[in-house]
Amino acid sequence: MLRLLLAAAFVVCLAGSAQAARCGGDFNSFVATMASEAQGAGVSASVTNAALSGVTPDGAVLAFDRRQRHTFNKSFEQYVSTRVGPGRINGGRALLQRHAALLSRIEQQFGVPRYILVAIWGLESDFGKGDTGKLPVIKTLATLAHDCRRTDLFQGELLAALKIVQRGDLPLRDLIGAYAGEIGQTQFLPSSYIKYGVDFDGDGHVDLRHSVADVLASTANLLHTSGFKMGQPYGEGTANFEAMREWNRAVVYRKTIGYFADRLMGQ
Repeated sequence: MLRLLLAAAFVVCLAGSAQAARCGGDFNSFVATMASEAQGAGVSASVTNAALSGVTPDGAVLAFDRRQRHTFNKSFEQYVSTRVGPGRINGGRALLQRHAALLSRIEQQFGVPRYILVAIWGLESDFGKGDTGKLPVIKTLATLAHDCRRTDLFQGELLAALKIVQRGDLPLRDLIGAYAGEIGQTQFLPSSYIKYGVDFDGDGHVDLRHSVADVLASTANLLHTSGFKMGQPYGEGTANFEAMREWNRAVVYRKTIGYFADRLMGQ
């Protein structure tokens, strides 16, 4: 959720010069306006019709969104004790061995250490085995975009989600995510999916739900683009720690990434 604010600038670019749809009011009229905007941004009518026809607001999504306050109100010690334990460390080390060749290629291309990538992977979705969300992303984002609290942000995210389908990265039936529309094993917002997604397995699609290669390379691409430098420290106060702010603004969360990476290295 704390990555949402960082998506706002890119969302403006995605939306282009289109007039924002009016939030609130009749939901069907709002969705129709969004469909027109998406088509103006290059999304086909067949995609917008399939994605938006019959979509209805999700009250549970709105209720969850209104509860999201003080996500990181624990101290670092309290938080890390709930997220990084022996089981997760051992699981991460096993995956470092299993994917050693892949991680070497990613390090060479993007300059982000494997331990940071695997730490993020573990924290976000327990290495793809945990909860990555079960909600239809289009319905979720249409609901949040219609709500007037952050309508510009979520209108942009909705357009980005439609572009994921338009590009052929994920079929509509696989566009499943969490309560703010986050998708995949490292929980990318749709705008980040479009901006940073990498087809690293060479199948012609950026698949952040099923392809480990795409997941890890895209995560590395986000950090690399944000200025992360290989071989440099990443503790609090460093340039790399600041680069990880694009991943998550919370200091506690970034410290936990670093702590987990160190444990994976055996420190």
